[in-house]
Amino acid sequence: MKLRDWQAECIDLAVEKYTNGKNHFLALATPGAGKTIMASALANELINRDLVDIVICFSPSSVVCVDFSQELESVIGEKFDGLLGSKGQSLTYQTLLHLDADFWVLFHKYRVFVIFDEIHHCCGSKVENANSWGEQILLHIKNKAEFTLAMTGTPWRSDTAPIVLSDYLSPNNKIQCDYVYGLSEAIRDDVCRTPQIIAIDNDDISLTCDKESKSFNCFKDLLSQSAFPYQEIIQNEQLLLHVIQQANDKLDKIRLSNPSAGGLIVAASVTHANQILDLLADHFNEAATIITYQEDEPTKLIHQYKRSSSKWVVSVGMISEGTNIPRLQVTCHLTRIKTEMHFRQIMGRNLRATDAINQEAFLFIPAEPKLVEYAYRVAQDIPLEANIVKFEKMSANFKAKQKNESLDLADSDDKEVADSSDKAFDTKRKTVDFGEFENSAYTKSSTSNKKNALTDSYESMMNIFGRFKQETLELGLTTIE
Repeated sequence: MKLRDWQAECIDLAVEKYTNGKNHFLALATPGAGKTIMASALANELINRDLVDIVICFSPSSVVCVDFSQELESVIGEKFDGLLGSKGQSLTYQTLLHLDADFWVLFHKYRVFVIFDEIHHCCGSKVENANSWGEQILLHIKNKAEFTLAMTGTPWRSDTAPIVLSDYLSPNNKIQCDYVYGLSEAIRDDVCRTPQIIAIDNDDISLTCDKESKSFNCFKDLLSQSAFPYQEIIQNEQLLLHVIQQANDKLDKIRLSNPSAGGLIVAASVTHANQILDLLADHFNEAATIITYQEDEPTKLIHQYKRSSSKWVVSVGMISEGTNIPRLQVTCHLTRIKTEMHFRQIMGRNLRATDAINQEAFLFIPAEPKLVEYAYRVAQDIPLEANIVKFEKMSANFKAKQKNESLDLADSDDKEVADSSDKAFDTKRKTVDFGEFENSAYTKSSTSNKKNALTDSYESMMNIFGRFKQETLELGLTTIE
């Protein structure tokens, strides 16, 4: 199997570190770069060198778990089902809470290589500050595994807790990576597609509250100068129709040359997903696959969509980080979650390069200030590319009514992610801010020294937002009459 240059370099560095007496390696590679293949090839190298006996992999979802198992079997040529005669097993982080003494004794009897995919879900420098998954890793795997490989595409936790097994450099508290492969390098190497981020805004917004009407000229003003919740924006039918229209048109053009190209809409709840499904059918005559935690076999549905050439999939908390569907080329960010980690993971779903003729990749977002800020930070990651972020204006008046009742989260994506069997995100901690990363041995990314903290003030987006919006308007915007 021919490896990409970055994969071969990363493997060489990991083997060098292991053979020099160190047992942990942390690799940061942008979403879509091919971390699963790299990790499987490294496992094969360690087995061939007779450095390990078995391989155990942990990942955040059952979809990624299955993909990892299949890749390990393909690369190593051994079974990875955990049964007698297998070379190991691929498990979700959630299973860490249910493994018994019979499993953990493997670490005393064999030389075990452990792969942690998207390690940022597991936190704790010691048991006292660890979350539930990090605690199990500290108790049963750290200092007991022969070697460990931790991987991430987004090297932050959304709180101030340290990522498990990771070292931090003072005084800037940067996470120390052994290898970094950034988005700019992945685009340069034709490993990833160049993202095009389209922010949807409206300069004619009317809000009715207690028979009183107020006007706003952008979503930023609506959100900052009223109590109108973002949840209501992403559920507004006018916005949904505009986003779907633009995304569907882009996907239709791509499918002229790539007939199997697909589109993903990330919804905020099951109710929201069904609303989008109805709009696709009623206004665009488009059928779609819907995948949420309520389906009997969501993992099976994801793999069926992956192998098909059907057009749209609408998901709630199920197609996120690590999910490998290379034919996705258009994505709509319509979830209520607004962290940078989640933003980049959603964007990463359509960045995996293929051998198809058209390699365009589009992400549609409402012009919410935090999302816009994340978009411009992506643009800073790839400074040689122009016009990464563009604005489109809704021509129709955006009409909204202020509701007095509190926002009901019973059907939100936050709850669905927490309630799904995969437990894709640990719920012991809230999302607050971001940390930084630094490469200690080798870097393929020029972004490792860039500050990843959010801007200190919500209002600091004012000038950036207004300037880029005006520049885009002057260039001429796509509108829906």
